[in-house]
Amino acid sequence: MKLISFRRPDGSASWGILKEAGIVDLGSLAPTLRDALWAMHSLGDYAARHPNYRLDDVTLLPPIPNPDKIFCIGLNYMTHILEGGREPPKKPMIFTRFANTQVAHGAPIIRPKASETLDFEGEMAVIIGQHCRHVPKDKAMEVIAGYSCYNDGSVREWQRHSTQFTPGKNFFATGGFGPWIVTPEEAGDITKQTLLTRLNGQEMQRATIDDLCFDVPTLIEYISTFTPLEPGDIIVTGTTGGVGAYRTPPVWMKPGDLVEVEVTGIGVLRNPVVAEA
Repeated sequence: MKLISFRRPDGSASWGILKEAGIVDLGSLAPTLRDALWAMHSLGDYAARHPNYRLDDVTLLPPIPNPDKIFCIGLNYMTHILEGGREPPKKPMIFTRFANTQVAHGAPIIRPKASETLDFEGEMAVIIGQHCRHVPKDKAMEVIAGYSCYNDGSVREWQRHSTQFTPGKNFFATGGFGPWIVTPEEAGDITKQTLLTRLNGQEMQRATIDDLCFDVPTLIEYISTFTPLEPGDIIVTGTTGGVGAYRTPPVWMKPGDLVEVEVTGIGVLRNPVVAEA
């Protein structure tokens, strides 16, 4: 099952189920998709409804436009750790993103006026489906609502101002998220899927999800130990090798570019890049 958030042709926000024939609008059931995730097991009952819209008739929003928390994991693919000449971290390296940094599939990523060092980071996002705390690794998969694609756009110059990543990871409209959430039963064994990033059609990053230093159950166990997780919380699991900062010469996203993040079994997230007005 694919779950999406969108704007109807009249501009009002809604959410629903995406089928081959179109979108089943379920906005009457709950204000947002985040508010409906706790009832995930019953949402499939609505999939047989006749679609209300074609996908081309709506404007996509980030799958969870209003998350309570966004956790991003740094240095979590071995290929990315090695290209930076680092040792694997002993514990997950976690920083946070703000909801207003997210943009939907098809919406522009904005290169800020403050810097030209806007880098791509293709990632897989995990969306939590229920309130939980102290989740052991062997139960972690039970709290996942689904998976999506993410581009953790990073302004490297600002990221490197100090040991704290927050400024460089939170410029407005730099984080692509979407196009939808794919539920676990449709995604299959996520560790066997491949993560790819393409810039203007050229492949820049590729790895299988099993290259993660800290796998998804480990991340959920760790994060849920220090804070309760809520439906709609997002864990952006890290990027693989091939980022622009470690290329010679460096490759930055610039206005006019098109960046794509693909996770096989989930979909392709596409975003044009524009300059800040």
